[in-house]
Amino acid sequence: MDNNLPVLASSTRLAPREQGDDNIELLKLWRTVWNRRVGVLALTGVITLVTIVAVYSMTPVYRAASTLLIDEKGAKAVTFDPVSGGSDNNATQYMETQAELIQSRSLAETVVKELDLTSAPEFDDRQQSHPLAFIGNALAAVGFPESVTSRFNGGKEQSEEMRLARVTQEFMKSISVEPQGKSQLALLQVDLEDPRLAMLAANALAKAFIESQQETAMGTSTNATKWMNTRLVELGEKLKDSEARLQAYRESENLVDVQGVGTISASQLSLTSERMIDARRQRAEAESQYRQVQNQGRGGWQGLASEPAVLADPLIQQFKSQQALAQAKVDQLSGRYGPEHPNMIAARTELSAASAALKSQVEQVVAGIQRNYQLAVANERSLQASFELNKNQIQDISRKEFRVQELQREVESNRTLYDTFMTRIKETAATADIDSANTRIIDPAVMPAAPIKPKKTLIIAIAAFMGLLIGAALALLLEALNNTFKSVEQVEEHLNIPVMGILPLMKRGERKDLARMFHNGKYNRFNESIRTIRTNVLLSGYEKPHQVIVVTSSVPGEGKSTVSINLAQALGQMERVLLIDADLRRPSLGKQFGLPANRLGLSNLIAGTATFEECLVTIDGVDVLCAGTAADNPLELLSSPRFAKALELLKSKYPRIIIDSSPTQAVSDSKVLATLAESVIYVVKAASTSIPLAEKGVAQLLQHKAPVRGIVINQVNIDKSAQYGHRFDGFYDYHGYSKTTS
Repeated sequence: MDNNLPVLASSTRLAPREQGDDNIELLKLWRTVWNRRVGVLALTGVITLVTIVAVYSMTPVYRAASTLLIDEKGAKAVTFDPVSGGSDNNATQYMETQAELIQSRSLAETVVKELDLTSAPEFDDRQQSHPLAFIGNALAAVGFPESVTSRFNGGKEQSEEMRLARVTQEFMKSISVEPQGKSQLALLQVDLEDPRLAMLAANALAKAFIESQQETAMGTSTNATKWMNTRLVELGEKLKDSEARLQAYRESENLVDVQGVGTISASQLSLTSERMIDARRQRAEAESQYRQVQNQGRGGWQGLASEPAVLADPLIQQFKSQQALAQAKVDQLSGRYGPEHPNMIAARTELSAASAALKSQVEQVVAGIQRNYQLAVANERSLQASFELNKNQIQDISRKEFRVQELQREVESNRTLYDTFMTRIKETAATADIDSANTRIIDPAVMPAAPIKPKKTLIIAIAAFMGLLIGAALALLLEALNNTFKSVEQVEEHLNIPVMGILPLMKRGERKDLARMFHNGKYNRFNESIRTIRTNVLLSGYEKPHQVIVVTSSVPGEGKSTVSINLAQALGQMERVLLIDADLRRPSLGKQFGLPANRLGLSNLIAGTATFEECLVTIDGVDVLCAGTAADNPLELLSSPRFAKALELLKSKYPRIIIDSSPTQAVSDSKVLATLAESVIYVVKAASTSIPLAEKGVAQLLQHKAPVRGIVINQVNIDKSAQYGHRFDGFYDYHGYSKTTS
């Protein structure tokens, strides 16, 4: 029952946490970001400033736009266009095709040549200063060859063809075409650094596209007429040839009515199929009976007599009944008479006769089953042969029918194509002189007044927003990397030991007298936390009080000595308490109480160089046994029988002994002391002690079967933890002290 009460208290504190977990987690994330708002805003400011400098150093780009009307219906001189192969009904696809044609390389190259863009400053790399040009000039001045210096001046000198190809490629990147909704209008746009050059390029590109459309349409009409005339002659010959082949096939096969013959054969095949299905079923039934009697036949006629196929015979059932009656009579008389009695001889004779009759009938039934099976198999094979014969006849008729249909389709297809080409030739000849231009300029491009990019305000706003997101993400990342205890629930979850209480973080000016803080009435928050720990200590040993209590921690600086002193003072108000400084390597009790460093203490008592009365000192109602003079072998002293004997003697004098031990991860002294105690209190420093370190320390104690009764969380910043969403309630807030009380 030692641990029941603290664990029950801990489970009671966990209940409020179960409500609104989602809201709590979101609020915790927000508080984490808010408490790091200075760093987040600083990062946002730096990113925004860098973005502003970068944006205002960019070269502005101007956009000139020309509106074109692309009439899909006017794109063809005739309704049939064998060259383009386009669909008259797919307007969207047609507009996308025209947009790609406008952005084609051939048109771009035409505009580059017309406007001499290879000499424009924007495209002529010879007029642009290279960032490393000064290095090339310096090397040329000292006599380096051009093959070396040209690498710092933008590369080797390009030929006219290479320069034209490069400028054309760059100019194509500046062209875009946007169809205007479901209309036939398209916006041709050119983005350049020179607004006037952008206007000229947009208008020149629109003009070049219209001219190319006219040339293509006229050439298409002429080529289509020539091609269709040639094709018409070929189609005429093909039509005559297909008609001749159809007639020749009919005559060679003597075909009059293929469908009628096929219908009769199909009816015969269907009837034969139905009969064959019945024959297969009958054969399957006969085979099943045959297999059953065949398998049972290995066990003799007695096994066959019990087979369902044999047992179904009425005579079998009658003979089995007679055999059963004869067997029953033999069994009945065998209890009265001996085997040589006339009645027994007559009964056995009757049984033998019944068995012989049954055997004869079983053999007859089995022979009948075999005959039925053989007849069923022969019938099925006969029907199968008839079915295959009818099927071959139908397949032969079907092949001839398919061949006739194939030849007929070929004739019809050739005739349709021939008629279509004849009609198209007449249409093309009638409309050959129509101007087939389908595109015209609605609004020519004008010189743009303002650049379209960079959009400085939008870029800066996005950069600021991204800065906030990155800052928030970094804040959450730093919080996630903080692998320390941040709540009571987290401590109990990882260490699986109840929390006895928490001690608040005292202000820097209040830490000068931690040893006597419990007796100072000004620090209500701290004192109430000590009383909570005292209550849990008393309740954990309700049935059998824990007389010797060891206080330890993972590493130095976590406040175990402060917990030991104030807990001893709190218990001292109720009973006689002895406080022992067992940290013989780094003693601290004497220093906190202002005692001399060389005062006699525990090491002297164990070594026998001083009496207990000489080592003892009473402070604020608590007897204190300091560490004593420095020892070369602290672990040997604490492990010695003299220390165990001295502790037993002290237990007879004091109802409660508090031992301030060394940290678990520093030395092994605490493990030795824990084996001599009834209770071990483990001190964890909030937001400082790493979880793996505490887990390792507690695990080492438990491996040595140390009675670890509870955890004390020290130096908890209550206000800051609440802002971050970390919960340390249940030990302080429930006692009614405001956050501002000190």
